[in-house]
Amino acid sequence: MRKWSRHRRALALFASVLLLSWNFCVASKPSSANPVPPLLLGAAWYPEQWPERRWNRDLALMEAANIRVARIGEFAWSRLEPAEGQYHLDWMERAIRDAERHHILIVIGTPTDAPPAWLTQKYPETLRVDAQGIRAQHGGRRQFSYSNPKYRELSRRIVRQLALRFGHDPDVIGWQIGNEYTDESFDAETQRMFQQWLQQRYKTLDALNANWTTAYWSQMYTNWNQIPLSAGPENPGLMLEHRHFVSDTWRSFQRNQIDAIRQYADPQQFITTNLGGLGWSANFDHYKISEDLDLASWDDYVGEGHLHPYRNGAMHDFVRGWKRKNFWVMEMQPGSVNWAPVNNSLDKGETRAMAWEAIGHGADAVLYWQWRDALNGQEEYHGAIVGPDGGPLPIYSEIQQIGREFALAAPVLQGTRPVSQVAILYTYDSRWAIDFQRHTRDYDQLQVLLDYYRPLRDLTQSVDIISADAPLDQYKLVVAPSLNVISQDLANHLRNYVRHGGHLVLGPRSGMKNGYDALNIERQPGPLAADLGGRVSQYYALENSVPVRGIWGQGRASIWAEPLSIHAKDVRVLLSYEKSNGWLDGHPAMVVQNFGKGKIAYLGTILDASLMHDAVQWMVAGAHVRPAFGAVPANVEVCRRERGNTQVFIFINHGELPVTIPLPSPMRNWLVAGPPVEALYLDPEGVAVVSEQASVTH
Repeated sequence: MRKWSRHRRALALFASVLLLSWNFCVASKPSSANPVPPLLLGAAWYPEQWPERRWNRDLALMEAANIRVARIGEFAWSRLEPAEGQYHLDWMERAIRDAERHHILIVIGTPTDAPPAWLTQKYPETLRVDAQGIRAQHGGRRQFSYSNPKYRELSRRIVRQLALRFGHDPDVIGWQIGNEYTDESFDAETQRMFQQWLQQRYKTLDALNANWTTAYWSQMYTNWNQIPLSAGPENPGLMLEHRHFVSDTWRSFQRNQIDAIRQYADPQQFITTNLGGLGWSANFDHYKISEDLDLASWDDYVGEGHLHPYRNGAMHDFVRGWKRKNFWVMEMQPGSVNWAPVNNSLDKGETRAMAWEAIGHGADAVLYWQWRDALNGQEEYHGAIVGPDGGPLPIYSEIQQIGREFALAAPVLQGTRPVSQVAILYTYDSRWAIDFQRHTRDYDQLQVLLDYYRPLRDLTQSVDIISADAPLDQYKLVVAPSLNVISQDLANHLRNYVRHGGHLVLGPRSGMKNGYDALNIERQPGPLAADLGGRVSQYYALENSVPVRGIWGQGRASIWAEPLSIHAKDVRVLLSYEKSNGWLDGHPAMVVQNFGKGKIAYLGTILDASLMHDAVQWMVAGAHVRPAFGAVPANVEVCRRERGNTQVFIFINHGELPVTIPLPSPMRNWLVAGPPVEALYLDPEGVAVVSEQASVTH
């Protein structure tokens, strides 16, 4: 018996040494033989949907297309944990090793967007409740409650297991938390959490009642548990705080998984999440969500119709602004989708142009959704690169061309990023405040932003879209359309920018609200009215366009009009309303005032395209902003990325006719072999990547 005890102790000691040695080997595993290219082409791959004997054929086709990264796992919870506490990760290990042999790196998606049936059956309280009080059922995705403690506990467990297994795998380069955060929950527990969140924020009900003006409609609260949780319409202060709560709750949901990964993973593995909604969703604050991430990523879809270069380019610039650095496109449509009213395919060459536009605006990776047609499920009809038989679809050759070009251009693009002298300011508070009370159905905030973006992009060829509280020192010109909420702190930030030489242009509806979505008592532009030397006297939703005239001639204004009153003698009127409804007649529509070393201007209406171009040309010239490249033919998009003294230009012909672009000096086109050229010839959907000098960082 004593002999057996000694034997058991010896075995236990041996096992402990073996375990320590294994952990050491995992932690100190050498770098992968597959280095991370500076420019990556990839796809979403679902090995769990297919027999393992087919995996290598998929991966061989990926390798032949120069696909160097695959995202896996984000919908695989039922395969990874088929029953509670039973973790089956070996198949994922085999998939990663197969990918390694084909020089393909891996991003693991945590599987928390689609809980398995055993989970929702055993713990029905984890299911989300919608605004009408209806609890979600199993069979789709995103049916979970983002605030439920049990769901978070189970999520953290599976993520911990993945991090323990793959956190030091050199071929796993990153992690994606969940997938496209979308819907909040309105269950009773979430309402209690919201009430507690408000109590921590306001401390006293007197403070809450005062800031929300709850004396209106007898809304005054005498107990925290009286405060409702609804999708609205509600008190604007309550609605704004609910959006803040939603943002904080998604962030803590995300942080729960980030902490589990960071505890066990190599710091070199990045963490991101793919934010969907065509880039323009407003369920939560993307800036806040991105704070805890290593890089921002989004899902770039056209849907019905064809690529809109300005809109899509603006969304890339918007995403780049979430962390003010380069980003990834974690999903891009390979031709078509399945969820639009008409699921047409992009034209031949359009998918390539779309990919290169992403790179031009600061993406370092483009991944397609999805690699292979699923045999069943809600997205059977969605575009893919490979058919259900495993053979290439027609789009494969275009993806292959993109992959080949990414490999050719990667050396010169390594370490580069877009650099702009012009910024458009944006805040979610302003977005939400206007959406709560649009006052006219025609006031489309994205369209208003694009009204500024198009001429700014044409004239400067490089625009940042950033949070209004971001550092502004690098910008000669800052434009803030629809900056509805301006608090005292934000006003001080903008004032300081102008005082030190910046040029600030405020668009319509700016400064109407304070940080609690209450009216600023100074009227528009709120705390900046004194600096402007004028203010908005009233606002009008327009049924029809009205005439305006100013230093750029005459034109039309539509949708929204704000006449300004002047309170300082040196304020200059740039544009005035002509005879229309009587209230607007003769009043200023745009004014400018010198302030410190800079200028502050206010434009209180939405101008027709021609007059808007002239107004933006005045803004750009006054701020001494020069274009990134220079004159190019119509329908040609030019993007600049910089690294030190090296400038790389990406040209894309979005037009229907071929064009010739003269170059200021001989430049190398990195997409083709040959000597430097003095001009570029681009067919429709044609792309060129040229650099001023041939220096390459390896």
